Amino acid sequence: MPQQHFYLRLIPCRPDFAFTMTIEERAIMENHIAYCSSKMEQGLLLLFGPVMDPAGPFGVGILAVTDEQEVKDFIAGDPASGINRYTYHPMRVVMPGNKLI
Repeated sequence: MPQQHFYLRLIPCRPDFAFTMTIEERAIMENHIAYCSSKMEQGLLLLFGPVMDPAGPFGVGILAVTDEQEVKDFIAGDPASGINRYTYHPMRVVMPGNKLI
């Protein structure tokens, strides 16, 4: 099946979340980083990280999947989705060499 790409946005539970995490929230986000790193090693997650928007930081990720259900499964398995929320959208990805995939 052809590969599809999705842009994910991890929206924090409060605007200052990145700066005011509790010890428990920080532990969840550390687990989130480990989860995302493992998905990257599997080739499912192409990139991820925080966007330091002055209006309020948020997370971003790009998934390479075979269908939208894999996106939903990724979100359901992410520890961060227990305290934050995701939005996602299909995306056309341009890779090095300007190859549109």
